[in-house]
Amino acid sequence: MPARTSTRSARTSNAVSHKSSVSNLNSRTSTASRASSTANLDIPQETPDNSLRAQVAAVFRDAQRTTASHRKLAVTLRKAQEACCYEPTSAKQSAAADFDEDDFNAEFLRCVLRAMPVKKSEGVGEKTIRFIGLFLRHAVDKDNEALGEVDGDASTMPETPTTRLTAFLIEKILPLMTAKDKFVRYRSTQLISHIINSLDAIDDDLFQQLRTGLLKRIRDKEAMVRVQAVLGLGRLAGNEADAQGDSDDSDYDGSSATLLTKLLDVLQNDPSADVRRSLLVNLPILPTTLPYLLERARDQDAATRRAVYSKLLPALGDFRHLSLSMREKLLRWGMRDRDENVRKAAGRLFRERWIEDCAGTPPPGENGQAEISPPNLEALLELLERIDVVNSGVENGVALEAMKGFWEGRPDYREFITFDDTFWETLSAESVFVARSFNDFCRNEGNGKYESLVEEKLPEVTKVAFYLERYIKVLIDAIKRADEQEAEEDEEEDTVEQEFIVEQLLHIALTLDYSDEVGRRKMFALLRQTLSIPELPDEVTKLTVEVLRDLSAPDAAGEKEFCSIVLEAVADVHDTIVDELPGDDAEESFHSARSEVSTDTTPTKKRGKTPELSEEEAAKKAIKEIMINMKCLHIVQCMLTNVAGNLQQNDHLVSMLNNLVVPAVRSHEAPVRERGLVCLGLCSLLDRSLAEENLTLFMHFFSKGHTALQITALQILTDILNVHGAHLFSSNPTLLKVYIKALRSGAKAPEVQAAATVAVSKLLLGRVISDHDVLAELLKTLVIAYFEPASSGNQAVRQALNYFLPVFCYSRAENQDLMCTVALDALHTLYNVREGLEDDDADVNEEMVSLATIGACLVDWTDPRKCYSPGLDADSERKNVNGDVHLDFAKAIMDRLDGNWPKEEKKIIAALLGKLYISPSSSEEKIRDVYADVCDAVNEQILSDATGRNALYKIHVSLGKIVNNLDAAAEARPGENFRRSVSRATSLGVDDKTAIAEERTIVPEADIVEEDEEDTSRDGTTIMRTVVERNEDSLVSELLSDDE
Repeated sequence: MPARTSTRSARTSNAVSHKSSVSNLNSRTSTASRASSTANLDIPQETPDNSLRAQVAAVFRDAQRTTASHRKLAVTLRKAQEACCYEPTSAKQSAAADFDEDDFNAEFLRCVLRAMPVKKSEGVGEKTIRFIGLFLRHAVDKDNEALGEVDGDASTMPETPTTRLTAFLIEKILPLMTAKDKFVRYRSTQLISHIINSLDAIDDDLFQQLRTGLLKRIRDKEAMVRVQAVLGLGRLAGNEADAQGDSDDSDYDGSSATLLTKLLDVLQNDPSADVRRSLLVNLPILPTTLPYLLERARDQDAATRRAVYSKLLPALGDFRHLSLSMREKLLRWGMRDRDENVRKAAGRLFRERWIEDCAGTPPPGENGQAEISPPNLEALLELLERIDVVNSGVENGVALEAMKGFWEGRPDYREFITFDDTFWETLSAESVFVARSFNDFCRNEGNGKYESLVEEKLPEVTKVAFYLERYIKVLIDAIKRADEQEAEEDEEEDTVEQEFIVEQLLHIALTLDYSDEVGRRKMFALLRQTLSIPELPDEVTKLTVEVLRDLSAPDAAGEKEFCSIVLEAVADVHDTIVDELPGDDAEESFHSARSEVSTDTTPTKKRGKTPELSEEEAAKKAIKEIMINMKCLHIVQCMLTNVAGNLQQNDHLVSMLNNLVVPAVRSHEAPVRERGLVCLGLCSLLDRSLAEENLTLFMHFFSKGHTALQITALQILTDILNVHGAHLFSSNPTLLKVYIKALRSGAKAPEVQAAATVAVSKLLLGRVISDHDVLAELLKTLVIAYFEPASSGNQAVRQALNYFLPVFCYSRAENQDLMCTVALDALHTLYNVREGLEDDDADVNEEMVSLATIGACLVDWTDPRKCYSPGLDADSERKNVNGDVHLDFAKAIMDRLDGNWPKEEKKIIAALLGKLYISPSSSEEKIRDVYADVCDAVNEQILSDATGRNALYKIHVSLGKIVNNLDAAAEARPGENFRRSVSRATSLGVDDKTAIAEERTIVPEADIVEEDEEDTSRDGTTIMRTVVERNEDSLVSELLSDDE
């Protein structure tokens, strides 16, 4: 179609109307918004109406109503553009044929400008922007059709009416991106980004202009503008990255790298979650950007984390391109996220996309729907292999959680899976984990709905026992081969895999139904024999003991039988030392293992009596004895964790304690001694007298031991207190010092401080400790540890206390009273800490939060409205709760203000008075008592700073109103001899001197309530000057009137 040659002077884009009736866009915006935005647009002078304007405006008007008609409207507008830009091919002319290209461009721009001031909340703005992008894309396609074949490799773009329109539009819109009005900046940036994402190609000069303009907007103060800017820059960065890959390194100027660097910086540091999420979805996925994109799985915003699993990772393609560690991290982060939607998205990714990648299913098409392949066991086994199930499938591993969601979300795999004899005879780490996870899911989920399914698919107990026996033998053989020769890497991996297989079979055995006596006997005999194998790994030993306990009767007799069987296995394990030593040495080792009190020695001390052994052989023998004793103690430890009866009533346990545990604690070998300590702690949980006797021993281990031993001793002491009660604190005063020392060991041993924090939190939440002084000391230490700079790097302490302190205070009113008791003492200690930092010239604000923030936290934790109260759910009911705790807080603050405390500290605590909740439902005696103290403070003018005075005035008025109501109620009750409160009478003034003092200090309620805590001293002076102009009667009525 030949282009029309213009016969008239070209119209400029200045022909833009001021009329608001031309398009619906203006009518939808508020008058104030339109007026302020129009002032920033510099709209040109209006020209007379014409038929082309009516046609273009009608199209834009209809485009605002619904997006369903956009394609039809784009065709209509394109016809008008062709009529203006091309010579007519037929005699029939449209109304637009009398206009040229410049006329059309001017009218098009005129309507586009009307969309710029539209607020973000107005839907017509979004629809108009989308229509503009659709029209430009449609017009470009039509122009290309008219041009015919175009060389795709050409260095220059062919000039068409639409390219000129696009250039003209961008030239006029780009200046609006720096407008003062935020909505104009938002709409102009949105339009530019939409044009970039709608078109396939843009002129190089325009490209650079767009890039520069959008780069300026990524630092805009409005998040909505930054979101639109990164949407456009994401496309530009992708195109530049493609160009970089196609060009030689010598021709590349590094601008793409600069753009990507800036966008990655925004991705990491922008405060708006919407901006980060937009970049996450729109940045090109490149080797350089991928790590930054994946780390958004740890973003603060839940929607951004969810976008990683629902949008980024599915768009990434085959997950097998990721490294093994990154796969495991992403799966663990997603499955254990605190937000349920993120967990669901991660589970859906695992069971719908990753399994399909392993099955060889092609990625989703343009409609976003991926074809679901039929169940495939090989794909499932490969998926488990790709997430390293040997390491992620252990206890507390993420593979169990992932497979739980897999079985729940893929019923086709539940029905498809079969466990035949071939499956059990050729077990691998992945296949046995499939069986174990399927068994756990069917038995624990769905309230027994899947029990029949697992009973149908899993073999009976006898078969499981035979399979377990077979793989235990394979495991022991592999371990012995590895011990006899220097194990190669492949040999070690095989041993680890065999151990994992046995562990999973034992997990299955823990859930089986042992009503079949033949199967139960077979399993019992197998495990009893297995437990006597010295080479058995620790985790397999632990699971074996658990299954043995499950096979034994749950009563006391069954527990005794269980203990006797386990201790027989311990004796068999220990006999391996005897079997390998000659006569005298064997006897000596046997006795030393029992460590009778008369000898008080260990196996290692007898080594000197075997001169026939070389030094190397003696060392091997000593190591062997230590390992066997460690093995025996580990079996005993596993047994004790499964025993709950009384120690003294079980002869087997008493014998074990005297012959194995006590000698181990006395051993000179540190590993034996430490494991013996754990066993002694477990025994102490079964007997109160034993716990009391050894309490000093555990404290000694804490004082003298290394970090790991200190943590163990703390855990033992805490368990003893939880089981046997807190009376041990009164009988052992040094026990409190142990916990205080541990809580204050942040700089020297942060791990010990973290363990002590968790331990003390459990004791306080469980109300194990009843002594008020002990409770107060521990709680004060926890509050100080939460805020002091020494714990700033100890995230375990901060996280534990971040949960504990609010939960402890809000759970019981007594806990809030306790917090109120220690709050000011803790604040004073933290004040001294902060003063010390200032003396050291440290960056105080970087190291520690402000004391005002700490005080606000203390007030919030003691807020009676937030405390749990049974039966009080409505907000109206919570507003009338008893507020004695804050009255006590106010009383303590007033005592501090009267005391000899630092002036700066007084300023901090005085400001807290204005934050306290004064409830009319509080005790009348406390209300009057605190009111008297406040009145005295007002009269004496003990505060000099404006903030403190305003806080004092505020609580004075609040209490005065309540006292006035109480007096009125008492006067209204007939037959009572009422006498007005003396403290109130004093505050209101009796003689002229008192009245003058009152006029100088008391202010009307209206001024007090609206006063900001940050007022300057000038504001305080103004308040006092206003008061002086009032007389005494007006003061009383203003302060204590109920109508205010």
